[in-house]
Amino acid sequence: MTQAPELSVSQWFNTERDLKLADLRGKVVVIEAFQMLCPGCILHGVPLAQAVQKTFSREQVAVVGLHTVFEHHDAMTPVSLAAFLHEFRISFPVGVDAPGDNGMPATMAAYRMRGTPSLLLIDQAGRLRAHHFGQVSEMQLGAEIATLCAAE
Repeated sequence: MTQAPELSVSQWFNTERDLKLADLRGKVVVIEAFQMLCPGCILHGVPLAQAVQKTFSREQVAVVGLHTVFEHHDAMTPVSLAAFLHEFRISFPVGVDAPGDNGMPATMAAYRMRGTPSLLLIDQAGRLRAHHFGQVSEMQLGAEIATLCAAE
């Protein structure tokens, strides 16, 4: 198990302050990396993150969104993201992945994501425990989160 790289975020939504993974130690962290124009993100990834937030105690599990844009940059501006978050009633913190090298967002590159939706599961000690690409079963993810919470 490796330590999870820190998030590189250029702007935050739904939070009063910038978030750091170190601030979330002691909790299981679920990071949903998405793009607002990605059908799989809208149909599966974002609703799954919302279900996790509604199901698990916020004292044990933190849900964080990461808007990681690697295509259609002109359409996915912060103004558009704010409207998206409002329309889909997304209340968990969402960071905009900072630009990186070669057009690849910085956090996306640090975690070697293959695309969106991607889901990262980080344990209470800040170690990356799972990295899912594409649709994830609610039952599978629930079991993974519950196992990490029980190991506390």
